[in-house]
Amino acid sequence: MNKIREVIAYKHYFEEFLKVQTTKVQDKIFKIIEAIETLERVPSNYLKHLTGTDGLYEARIQLGSNIWRVFCFFDGDQLVILLNGFQKKTQKTPKNEIKKAEQLMKDYYQDKTNEHGN
Repeated sequence: MNKIREVIAYKHYFEEFLKVQTTKVQDKIFKIIEAIETLERVPSNYLKHLTGTDGLYEARIQLGSNIWRVFCFFDGDQLVILLNGFQKKTQKTPKNEIKKAEQLMKDYYQDKTNEHGN
């Protein structure tokens, strides 16, 4: 399959989230990442922009009645950066998880500026 995007994880947050999931959940997460990498238009049940944020998306994983979310964002058109993930227990995405993701997104751009700017 042809990749039209690259998905990378920023720091260790995604990996830590992934490690504690069951194999079934991990497989599902990888399927969604593959969809993000290969589909021209990623369906919104897989990837959805978070209203009220500056370019933050959530990758949506569901198995039975269990729901997980992984925050991510686009750096340009071809690069998707994965941030923190969590299991969703309530209707609304917890504000603290969104805040954490927004902070990580800031950190990412800060790091990038520092790398190119010294």
